[in-house]
Formats: sequence, C-alpha cells, structure tokens
Amino acid sequence: MKPREGSSVDLRAAMLGCASGLAGIGLFTAVINILSLTGSIYMLEVYDRVLPSQSIPTLVGFTVGMLGLYAIYGLLDFVRLRLLVRIGNRLHRNLQPKVFGLSLSLPLVAGGDANRVHPLRDLDQLRGFLSGLGPTVIFDAPWIPFYLVVIYLLHPALGLLATVGAIVVVLVTVAADILGRRPAASASETLLAQHSLADSGRRNAEVVRAMGLSGRMSERWSEVSHSYLMQQERLSDIVGATGSLSRALRMALQSSVLGLGAYLVIGGEASPGVIIASSILLGRSLAPVDAAISNWRGFVAFRQSYSKLQATLATLGDRSEPMALPRPEAQLAVEELTIAPPGQQKPTVINVSFQLARGAGMAIVGPSGSGKTTLARALVGVWSPLRGNVRLDGASLDQWNSDQLGAHIGYLPQDVELFDGTVADNISRFGGAGDAKGVLAAARAAGADKMIMRLPQGFHTSIGDGGAALSAGQRQLVGLARALYGDPFLVVLDEPNSNLDVDGDAALAGAILSVRRRGGIAIVVAHRPSALANIDQVLVMSNGMQHSFGSRESVLANVIRSVPPAERPGSIGSPQRDVSGHVSGAPA
Repeated sequence: MKPREGSSVDLRAAMLGCASGLAGIGLFTAVINILSLTGSIYMLEVYDRVLPSQSIPTLVGFTVGMLGLYAIYGLLDFVRLRLLVRIGNRLHRNLQPKVFGLSLSLPLVAGGDANRVHPLRDLDQLRGFLSGLGPTVIFDAPWIPFYLVVIYLLHPALGLLATVGAIVVVLVTVAADILGRRPAASASETLLAQHSLADSGRRNAEVVRAMGLSGRMSERWSEVSHSYLMQQERLSDIVGATGSLSRALRMALQSSVLGLGAYLVIGGEASPGVIIASSILLGRSLAPVDAAISNWRGFVAFRQSYSKLQATLATLGDRSEPMALPRPEAQLAVEELTIAPPGQQKPTVINVSFQLARGAGMAIVGPSGSGKTTLARALVGVWSPLRGNVRLDGASLDQWNSDQLGAHIGYLPQDVELFDGTVADNISRFGGAGDAKGVLAAARAAGADKMIMRLPQGFHTSIGDGGAALSAGQRQLVGLARALYGDPFLVVLDEPNSNLDVDGDAALAGAILSVRRRGGIAIVVAHRPSALANIDQVLVMSNGMQHSFGSRESVLANVIRSVPPAERPGSIGSPQRDVSGHVSGAPA
C-alpha cells in the first residue's frame, strides 16, 4: 500500500503544535541549569572567602542567597513538570480523534496485519513519554558542554579530565543504544504476539474449554512467553551493564577530579574551594547521562511508537473529507465489482454487476465459500473493492463520509456484534436516548419489541459486552432492529434468520416487505428458503463469480432444473435442499 505523505504530516504538525510549550520547557531548562551552579559557587565562596575570613555575616549572606536561588530552582522545576504533562495531553487531544478512527478502520484495511499495529497504544506511549522526565533529559543534555567549560575555567587540567571522562560515559551510552535496538524491537514484536494470543484465547474461551484446548494453548503461550523473556533478558543485560559501567566510570571520574584538585591545591595552582566545586560541577554535567540511562527504555519505546504511528498514519490515515451528498433514494448499482479480503490481493469475488431500483428486494444465494458474505461487506462499504464500484444514486461509496453513509445503510452481519450498553443504545446506534419513537419503530419493524419488553428493564436493559446477557436469537433480533433504525435506504442482512424461530422468520419477512414499501432496497444473504419471503430478485454466486441474476421465479426455476429429478424437493425419499441447491433440512 502506497504511503500517503499528507497523513505523516499530521503527526509532525501535532508535534509542531507543541513547539511553543517545548520552547517554554527549553527556557525553563536554561534557567534551571544556570541555577544549578548555585551549589558549586556556594561551596567555592565558603572555602575561599568565609573560612579564611571567619566572617559570620558573610556566611549568612551567602546562605540566604543560596536558599533563595534553590527556592526559585524548585519552583521552576515544578512548573516545568506541570508544563510537560500539559504538552503530552495536548498532543493526545490533537491526535486522538484521528488515531481512534484509524484504529477502528485498521481491521477493514489491513486484515490480519491489524493485530500487529496498535495506534492508540502508540499514542499513549508518546503522551506518557512527553508527560514524564524523559524530555527533561533531552533539554538538559546540551548543557553538558556548559558545565565542562565552567570546570575548565576553574583549571584547564580539571576541564580536560572532565571532558575526556564525559566523552567516555556518553560513548558507553551510545553503544548501549546501538546494541539494544534489535532486542528491543524483537521484544516489542513478541509482546504483540503475546497480546494477540491472549486476546484470541479470551474470545474463544468456550471452544478452548469445551474441546480441551487449554493445555495446547498454554504450550503456545509458554513458547511465545519464553521468547519474550529471552529478549527482555538480553535487553536488561545491556541496560544493566551500561548502567553499572556508567555509574562506575562516573564515580571513578569524580574521585579522580577530587584527587587532581588536591594535587593542584598542593602545588598552589588552585584554591581549596576548587576541589569541591569541580566535583559538584562534574556530577551535574553527567546527570543527564545518568538520567538517559535510567529512562533509556522510555526513549526506545517513544522512538518505536513514533515511527510506527507515523508509518500507520502515512499509509492509512489520509482520508480527505468528502462533500456532503443528498440522501440516496433511487438506485443501487454494482459495476464489475472485484473484492479481496483486507490486506490481500487475491480476489474472492470477481466481476459482479447488477442494478436494483428503489423498492427492490434481492437474495444472494450460493454454496458456502461462494463469496456471498464478501459481496455483502462490499455493498455496505465495509470492504473496499480492488476494482469496480458500488454506487448509490450514481455516487460511489468512497465519495461519502462514512458517518453520513452509515445513516443510509442498515447492516446485519453473520456474527452479530453488540456493544456494552442498553438495548436502546444499541438499536439507536448510540445516537442518544432522545429518539424513543425511532427506537420503538425499529424494534417493531424487526418484531423484537415484545421480546425486549420482557427483559428485566425493557429497552433500558444493559446487555453487556457483545450482548452477553442475550441469547443468540435475541441478539439477532436486536441487531435486525439496529439495521432498520432510521429507515435506511439500503438494508443488507447476512443470514438474518440463522437463529430465529418461526415467529422470527415471519417478523423478518415483514421487515423486508416494510423496507420495500417505503422505497428502500433490501438485500438478504440466505441459505434457508424462509428468508426469501417478499424477495423479487435473486443473485446466485458460485466460486466467487456471478452465476445468474434475475427474477426470483426464473432463477429458482433454473436452480431446480439443475437438480436431478430424484433429488428435487418434494420427491419421495429425496433429501431436501436449500435455495442454493445444497442438502438442507428445511423445505425448499
């Protein structure tokens, strides 16, 4: 998939939007680093002026000044941390709508690869880093040469020793970063595999328990977990070794500076205060290096998250806002439609074309694997076609704003997905509780109103995540009511009666008829003949291609003629077949 440059700009623009706040952080950091000289200057003055003069007033004056400067230091540091939190939150607020929308569309664009991308988690990682101490290290690092220059001003020999030592410590940190990049990336990939396996196990908990897969799933988990732990061990070893070596070098360097300072004092080349002042300044100059090592994993995570989020936005996030279009009310046209599952290039539906006018009802039939569900997903804009178009009143689906288009489409997938909330919330598509009449009308159209009223709190019953509080049939009825809510122009129902009883079948037939009578278009993916009630057009799919399309009577007559006489429905001793010609227990 070709990256879209315009979307990568979004992330950079969001970061640039924080530039004024980061400039303030830089200003505060400059003042804080200058104020950090307070301790060294205080010690230098105490040793070189106060002690030789034995002056209490001088000591009091220096002490009061020192305390005042440290109070300002603490206040500025507190303000800097508060400002960092607000910068992180601002970045999160600026990007959250786009990133959340992207996370919703990822499975429909990237397919199975969507499990490897977590844009919301990456955004949280960026916010967490910017809100913490990590950025202070970046702003403090440029001040290392400043402190080394001050040490050099105390004595060139001390400055040279401090510079060489600082270079060695920085090189150790850089080497750790280079050595740790690969294990850090591997650990990140393995962690994603862990999360994916855990999520899969939770989604299929019933199958795992019923079919005794717990042990095998545990073995797979152990393998992935072992790989992750090994990468983490390697990463921790690198970080630990770097941290230990850096601390040892820093302590040795500070002691060496003290020793060199003492030698210079003995030789009369420096004052006693230089010994303490140079040691404090050296510690302050190396503080950003120590902080960088402590926050090294945060740096790595920030860098990885930024790169992944930028790549994801650049590839998938550039969706220009379409112009608002009028409500469709005349025609659905499918033109040479070729479809492949998200993230794949091999088509599973090839060159399908048909037209339906308002008031039409069409059934899509065919054997399993013939492409019926794939076609249904393309008709509602869930899957984008490789070639061809789906048009409503002449406008292809990609010319519509997705939210606006959704108001004109009703869709009931095979696997009914309901959300945590009340029945009314789900039927109204979380449009609020203000449209009670619309919710009740949709429930009545689906034949679900009486069932819903028998629930503990009626339409205000909380159904839990995925509709866990409802049976399969109840979920299907609520999903059907949601598809009919708002009188959408195009209603696509994929196996809508798979969990319905006789009364549900009758309600479904009535719902299809009501859609047609008000000038909408109803499309039903069907295996059971009962779903063909009130349908006037039939599209037969076979091996991903359009086998035939026409009126219900002519197409089903051709299907019946293709079945051997002894196996036709109604023949004595013959198996019964569904509308696609396959054996079925339901009468045809």
